[in-house]
Parts: sequence; structure tokens; C-alpha cells
Amino acid sequence: MPSPFESASLILQLFELRREPTLRDARSWFVKEFNPASFDEVVAGATARNDAFRMVIGYWDMAASLVTANAIDADMFRAANNEIVAAFAKIEPFLAELRAATGVPELARHMEAVVMEMPDARARLELMRRQWREGAAQ
Repeated sequence: MPSPFESASLILQLFELRREPTLRDARSWFVKEFNPASFDEVVAGATARNDAFRMVIGYWDMAASLVTANAIDADMFRAANNEIVAAFAKIEPFLAELRAATGVPELARHMEAVVMEMPDARARLELMRRQWREGAAQ
């Protein structure tokens, strides 16, 4: 198990990566504008902004892989990275279809493991989706 210092160091390095302009733009689009209500909308968004879609999913799955490989303490990681929950909430309802359509059964596997290990994961994901739906309706 990593020490708190080792976990903190890796989390800070991940934060620095998030500041890269292309990734920052992709993350902004994903969180603010990508709000799929169906698998067809996932495909449309992923097609229109393919690089951004792959960058966000790839970044968060890579970051989560450091947790699943025990390089970063899971609780410390989740405390410092709420955005992974938001990103996963966007794709979680369509994950099986995404995996089948891409032929990549391990797509977002690490994201899923890290987020779903939270005690209130299902409720938190649904709350986020409900808030987005309500925000979009206003």
C-alpha cells in the first residue's frame, strides 16, 4: 500500500496533467456540454468530439488504474477527484453498449471500479444525472 506521501505526490502529478490545455478543453466539454440521454446521443457526442471523448475517458481510466494497481490510496484519490464521478455518471448507463459497440470489454474498467467502490455510488451517480436533467429543463 502506498504511503500518504506517495499517494499525494501522484495525485498532484495527475492534477498537473489535468491543466494541459487540450485536456482541460476536453474535460470542460465533457462535463458541461456532453449530456447524453440515450446511447445514440453518446455515439453522436463521441463522434462529434471523438478526440475529446477519448481523452477524457482515457485520462480518468488511466488515473483510476493507479488506484486499482494500489499505487494511490483509493479514499485519498476519491477525496481529491470528484470529477471522475461526474465523468463516469455520464457514461455509466451506456457502458455495456459502449463496450459492445467498441469491442473493448475493458473500456473504463478502472473508472468503474474506483467509482463503484464508493459506499453510496449508485445514489450519487443518479443524483448527478437528476441534477443535470433538471438543469437542462430550466
